[in-house]
Amino acid sequence: MKTCALLLVVLLLPSAHAVCPDQEPGLQPWLPGHSKEHRVTIGYGRKVLLTTSATVHSIEILDGGKLVIADTKWPILLRTNHILIGNKGELHIGSQDCPYKGNLTISLYGRLDDNVQAHGYFGRKYVGVGTGGTLEVHGQKKLSWTFLNKTLHPGESNQNNYLFQRSWGNRGIIVHVIDPNTGTVLHNDRFDTYRSKDESRRLSKYVDGVEAGLILAMMVNDEGSNNLEDSAKKSLSRVGSRHISRLGFRHPWTFIVTKGDVSSVVEDHTVYQGTKASSVAQSSHAFQSRYGEHFTVTTSSQWLQEAEWTEWFDRDDERGSGDWEKLSDLHKAFPDRLCSNPLDIQAETLDGIPANQTGDVIHKVDKNYGFVCLNKDQDHGLCHNYRIRFLCVKLVRPQASVSIDISTNSSVLDLADAPEGWASGDRIVVASTDYSMHQAEEFTLLPCFTCTPNQIKVAGKPQFIHMGEEVDGVDMRAEVGLLSRNILLRGEMESGCYGNEACKFFDFDTFGGHLKVERGFRAVHISGVELQHMGQQTMGHYPVHFHMNGDVDQLGGYDPPTSVSDLSIHHSFSRCITIHASNGLLVKDVVGYDALGHCFFMEDGPEERNTFDHCLGLVVRAGTLLPSDRDSKMCRGITDGAYPGYVANPRQDCSATSTFWIANPNNNVMNCAAAGSEETGFWFIFHHVPTGPSEGLYSPGHTEYTPLGQFTNNRAHSNNRAGMILDNGVKTTQANDKDKRPFLSLVGARYSPHQDADPFKPRAPALIHHFVAYKNQDHGAWLRGGDVWLDDCQFADNGIGLTLASGGTFPDDDGSHQQVKNSLFVGESDNRGMPTPDHQVWGPGGSDLAGRTLPLGVDFPIRGMQIYDGPINLQNCTFRKYVGLDGRHASAFGFRLNNTWQSCPKNNITGVTFDHVPITSRVFFGEPGPWFNKMELDGDKITIVHDMDGSVSEYPGAFLVKEDNWLLRHPDCIDVPDWRAAICSGHYAQIYIRTRNPANLNMQMVRDDYPDRPLTLKGALDKRKHYQQFQPVVTLAKSYTVHWDQAAPAEVTIWLINFNKYDWINVGLCYPQGTNFTVISDVHDRLTKVTRKTGVFMRAGSKEKVDQSTVARGYYYWEEDTGLLFLKITAHSERKQFAFCSSKGCERVKILAVIPKGSPPSNCMAQAYPKHATLPVVDVPMPKKIPNARSHSPEHFLEVRLESYNTRFFHIKEDFAFTEVNGRKLYQREDGVQLTVIDGHDGKVVDSKDFKNSILQGIPAQIDKYVSGLRDGSIVLITSKGRLVTRGPWTKVLERLGAEKNIKLKDKLAFVGFKGSFQPDWINLQVDANQAKIHQVLPVPVVHKMKL
Repeated sequence: MKTCALLLVVLLLPSAHAVCPDQEPGLQPWLPGHSKEHRVTIGYGRKVLLTTSATVHSIEILDGGKLVIADTKWPILLRTNHILIGNKGELHIGSQDCPYKGNLTISLYGRLDDNVQAHGYFGRKYVGVGTGGTLEVHGQKKLSWTFLNKTLHPGESNQNNYLFQRSWGNRGIIVHVIDPNTGTVLHNDRFDTYRSKDESRRLSKYVDGVEAGLILAMMVNDEGSNNLEDSAKKSLSRVGSRHISRLGFRHPWTFIVTKGDVSSVVEDHTVYQGTKASSVAQSSHAFQSRYGEHFTVTTSSQWLQEAEWTEWFDRDDERGSGDWEKLSDLHKAFPDRLCSNPLDIQAETLDGIPANQTGDVIHKVDKNYGFVCLNKDQDHGLCHNYRIRFLCVKLVRPQASVSIDISTNSSVLDLADAPEGWASGDRIVVASTDYSMHQAEEFTLLPCFTCTPNQIKVAGKPQFIHMGEEVDGVDMRAEVGLLSRNILLRGEMESGCYGNEACKFFDFDTFGGHLKVERGFRAVHISGVELQHMGQQTMGHYPVHFHMNGDVDQLGGYDPPTSVSDLSIHHSFSRCITIHASNGLLVKDVVGYDALGHCFFMEDGPEERNTFDHCLGLVVRAGTLLPSDRDSKMCRGITDGAYPGYVANPRQDCSATSTFWIANPNNNVMNCAAAGSEETGFWFIFHHVPTGPSEGLYSPGHTEYTPLGQFTNNRAHSNNRAGMILDNGVKTTQANDKDKRPFLSLVGARYSPHQDADPFKPRAPALIHHFVAYKNQDHGAWLRGGDVWLDDCQFADNGIGLTLASGGTFPDDDGSHQQVKNSLFVGESDNRGMPTPDHQVWGPGGSDLAGRTLPLGVDFPIRGMQIYDGPINLQNCTFRKYVGLDGRHASAFGFRLNNTWQSCPKNNITGVTFDHVPITSRVFFGEPGPWFNKMELDGDKITIVHDMDGSVSEYPGAFLVKEDNWLLRHPDCIDVPDWRAAICSGHYAQIYIRTRNPANLNMQMVRDDYPDRPLTLKGALDKRKHYQQFQPVVTLAKSYTVHWDQAAPAEVTIWLINFNKYDWINVGLCYPQGTNFTVISDVHDRLTKVTRKTGVFMRAGSKEKVDQSTVARGYYYWEEDTGLLFLKITAHSERKQFAFCSSKGCERVKILAVIPKGSPPSNCMAQAYPKHATLPVVDVPMPKKIPNARSHSPEHFLEVRLESYNTRFFHIKEDFAFTEVNGRKLYQREDGVQLTVIDGHDGKVVDSKDFKNSILQGIPAQIDKYVSGLRDGSIVLITSKGRLVTRGPWTKVLERLGAEKNIKLKDKLAFVGFKGSFQPDWINLQVDANQAKIHQVLPVPVVHKMKL
């Protein structure tokens, strides 16, 4: 019984009081000495304690052997070629309850070309944990990484420099007492020796009481002599002043001395020069502190004369001979508001354009004369109306100051957290906060006796800006990672590269050490360790590698679960941490810095339930191992595994180096930072089947259906490609003649998460919460998936903030529901960066046009939310600081450039807020030119988005469509020229037309009510494919015809996409005469891939019979004289909310045609129209515009409609013209033109005036004078009525308002013009013989878009 009790006490003892491993009873001291020939085996129950440095060939621990490293006061260096921990072997360095406190280095030596037999599993130069082995390494607990809490500027030290300034109300003598050891102010006081003799005596006592050795810094502010008694003067003279006795009324005086050392005196004194002249005394003295730093104390006492600008004056205007703003005239008009001798002059137009930017020829600008602009000097005949102001001097004022500037080659960093465990001599890295990851900087910690608990001092000063604050609502603080640990595991390296293929790409030795864990290990816990020069540019040899371990947590019988934490892995030659077919591993508080290849890496696809918590990776460079590791040079230069004839496409096959490479969605990533890689921060990649030794561990496609683990509170910045990508797969087959790419090259993949990874079960949204992405050159995030939901995310300063791509492709996609909620998008923040040699894209940007680093090019069209295919749902998001320039488009919402793919009419936007985003920059649909190319691809033409609440367009429920897509427009659509868009209403869906035999043809689709506006589509696929697909968005309940640029295809299948039950369209497809048809309807099940026939179409005798089609029996009408095959395409089944197709599958109509050989191109438009043309009608009324008062924005759209037309009733012809502004119609009464003038600042109608044709003939003085008299910034709307005078001098008025020169007018004219020094994008002139019409919105106030 006593024995049992004793045993219980022993078992409980560790929990009551931790026993350090090196204090364990029975350990034998081990002193192996230094011999590279010594092969050590510790086994058969032998337990040894290493207490001193040693060099051996190798160490193998097995069969009950145990090696413990003693925690000594002296450093221990253990050099060995490898350490193998075999079955029942143990290596202990500290423990979780008793961390190792000493300094230990394990140094793995050996060259790649050494004549040494490699271990069959572990290789060479390693620490290996084999089956049954135990590795427990626990260094001191230190803060792994944190954030800067104050911005660090290049060349600045963030030292607490001191500045003290005073002016009026603080007269007398001001004194500072300064500590010579630190440069800090110990005390300061002011003595009003002008007002009181008591103050003089107090000053004397104060000076006498200052301890010897302290620094006195003194100066006069305003006046200090009036009651300055001899006692004070004597006290100051005793400490060394020679000028105090001569101090007079308002004399500036400064004085610095180390009390007790009169040789240290620096003093200055001057006399007062009166109220209109400056006078200054200044003293400066450099000191050296106890810690070797230098600081300079400067005192200043002065009477300061300043200047200020007057108000703006506008006495004259441009009428008459010009604009005369003479100084003499202004003196008469404003005698008390101008100075007699100005220092400078400025001139600008009334809307703020500087005179030198207006294009006017200025006759005279002189500060002593004034400003003159003459109309006769102007090519366009008239000066702008200018205002001027002058710079005038002010009376002097007093100013006294003391500054202490610390000059040191060190910097103080303010951190977000107390740097627990960090010590002098430790190395840290501060991440880049700009586009280039190479702006990360390393520093060494110094002692700091004046630092606060959250401050550290480092040697040197930064070369780059490192943000330490939230910028425009986005947390852009630089990460600060610890590189030094008291336990160091390192590889010994040669001075340069030698003897392997890696030397083609690297000039340094890449044969580092590595640590590998084999399946069936007994226990592994590693914490508090620095790993330097680890990893090898060969497969399977990484700094930390869990290889084929299966479950390593409780599910695998490991308690406590396996973990690695508080590691600093830097200057690695292959990755940071590799998890290979292992599950449940905890990776926490790990810093990975300057690594080759993917840093935090999952290898084959079956890795699940692993957790990365609070890990930091930065400066991740390309490596040679996998295609996805390689940069473009490596991709072209390494052809191992490729089929002969392979030609690399680096951007598609390789170039994916990532900080976090996650090969299975079922893993957790939280509180992590990816702070710079050659490609991407976080990349979720898919293995359709598990690869390598993991082959067969899951069924094909499993990972593409696997729900996403926790992804919360992560951040990514300074990545060349993207902050995050959820897309793509790797090639899981070997190269062959059909696909020559190497094994594991990048390929396409589609992510569609479902419960239990079962596509027949409900969807499981992938949730991304509080993701921050900034300064990523291409994308903040590119996410492709079925249901991907983002909440509370932040995107700033990315080329493109966010793109959500659909989770699949027709016909195998079940639709998706992607959403973004409560998130912030910032276009160009106040983090402007700085120009550097490694990032050459520098140019103006932002609303202030200040210089800044730019993502991809000075003219790259920055976008916040890029709408690709969809559908997406964006709710309650804020867009900030997207400002387009003349020469560079920037927009809160944009669309994918050069897009061949579809666009979904279910893209919904609601609850959007804009902050410092001009209304002209809210949306941009693209235009031909740089970056957009010709805008000829299908996806460029069919873009559409639904503004559900009008928070974007101010029209609730409206759809935004491309301005020239007449499949979606109707007569009441409103053009938005700045967006290249139109605001429309309607019911929209898609059809997916698949063609075969031939497949390399183009298609034209025409809506019957706009027969002269066909939409040409090239197809989404390469022309070499065996089929083609066209994916137009269509207006429901309308009729269309379809035409081809070759003979019609023998097989056409029309899929109904986003059709609700009973939705329909009529289609007439063009075929050659003599064609025979078989038309059926069927339903295709995307999951089972089974297609079920549902009906047959019979030939009808009339076109009207087509409307009587049912599910089982449809009708087609073949109109041979036009060549059109007419069908009514109707959805007969319900569709789930977010699915593309019906609940029963994708409803289709399939047309099989026997086409006569040698048939010409099947384009029937000339025969179809005007026969089948219809009048356009509005099926869904346009929504009412939100009143300006409710928009909560300083900007708004002004809706204008102009029409000039004639009507004919039998032989009677009548002309009409009107202008409508925000619903108010102004009819034109007289033949000629009507000008309606709108104030461009507030959108109010100022005037409306008619000019008869008789006035327009000859010399049009009246209309010319009228336009000349309009204020700059005026919007001018012009309509015509009757037979217009189409030639003559009056047309110059149109040119002055923005029309192109030498315009050819017709009878009917509608014109939206602008009077000002610039031309807005929305200037619009329409002319026609019978009808001219404009219906558009104008941004108010009208703002000058600055030129790039």
